[in-house]
Amino acid sequence: MSHNSETYKLFEELNCCVIIPTYNNATTLGKVIEDVLIYTSNIIVINDGSTDETKSVLNGFPNLNVLHLPVNSGKGFALRKAIKLAHQQGFRYGITIDSDGQHMASDLPVFLNKIKEEPDSIIIGARNMIQESVPKKSSFGNKFSNFWFLFETGIKMPDTQSGFRAYPIHLLYKNHYFTRKYEFEIEIIVRAAWKNIRVVPVPIQVYYAPDSERVSHFRPFIDFTRVSILNTVLVMISLLIIRPFRFVNWVVRKIFSRTKKSNNQNIVNNNPNL
Repeated sequence: MSHNSETYKLFEELNCCVIIPTYNNATTLGKVIEDVLIYTSNIIVINDGSTDETKSVLNGFPNLNVLHLPVNSGKGFALRKAIKLAHQQGFRYGITIDSDGQHMASDLPVFLNKIKEEPDSIIIGARNMIQESVPKKSSFGNKFSNFWFLFETGIKMPDTQSGFRAYPIHLLYKNHYFTRKYEFEIEIIVRAAWKNIRVVPVPIQVYYAPDSERVSHFRPFIDFTRVSILNTVLVMISLLIIRPFRFVNWVVRKIFSRTKKSNNQNIVNNNPNL
């Protein structure tokens, strides 16, 4: 396996790792890891209680940093564990990539360059959601999610559901989250935006396998319901707390600015020699 030495150095320079959460994706996991290893050996795999051959696949990569969770607890829970583990190991950034082969490791340099341009931001890989291979449920779910993210934060994003992301680990590891499943990826970006952490997109490639080969653990009714409940909670927090607080803060800053300007003018008027 040949290595991309320039990207290897950039991963070290930015103190960045790649996080791979996985659950019963043994057929694609090995290829994903091999592709990532071309760009970095800073890899953390969170095995979320897989019951297939995932452990056997991971045994073929003895130098990886692997955390095996005893039971399947959800992607969000796995990512929360990964963020804390990445911080403990001294990483400043973590790029998450799915283990189903949907994302292209060749886009990792794109994230690294964006981190340099937009440090301390959450960077979300924006997929081309209008290509023919994109499942209709994914396209609808993404539009639904984008709408509510805009409503909750005032930020327009092309793809709020993409799992290919770069997180500023050092800004997030102390936070406590209340979601454990797919909806975690919505919660984390909304709450980060409320804390004025920038959330920015970057274009990425995406591959959707044919239906006969695709392994998805997303349960349309149950998981869509969980996302809807989360958005209901976030909307209430936005309307009752975030927006009023920001309005009051804006008013206070306006008053302070005018008072300061008036005081400065009085100083000038009282000291004509200035």
